[in-house]
Amino acid sequence: MNYIRTYNHLDKETILELFDANCPAYFAPEEKEDLKNYLDFELEDYFVVESEGKVVACGGINIQQDQNKGVLSWDMIHPDSQKKGIGRALVEHRVKHLKENRKVDRIGVRTAQFTHEFYSRCGFVLKEVVEDYWAPGYDLYDMDYPEER
Repeated sequence: MNYIRTYNHLDKETILELFDANCPAYFAPEEKEDLKNYLDFELEDYFVVESEGKVVACGGINIQQDQNKGVLSWDMIHPDSQKKGIGRALVEHRVKHLKENRKVDRIGVRTAQFTHEFYSRCGFVLKEVVEDYWAPGYDLYDMDYPEER
């Protein structure tokens, strides 16, 4: 059974291990320092998914106050736990959290070409593509969730 809970600082090393397990398939190695900085200084709402007592996935939310936009951030799932519905459950949990608990007008995600189809299946719509945004060979796919308030 999977359990979604709020991140705590004791999870940091496990999150970095999840990053390593998803490198270079989904993240450029040079993004690891950005993740460390995010966990230490930019974290707003961040969640982990536990399965059988182990953290197998994580993902956060950041609010762009000037745009009243909630953005899903730093999603990752251990490769052994992918394609089991965990990612979709984590996306749905955060979208619901934003709709119920935050004053946001829009919800979005900024991802790469490797996962944009997953977000499309979750209902996100592609707005823009920027080549080599995250790192060489890692393009930005900027996507929005349809408004249905």
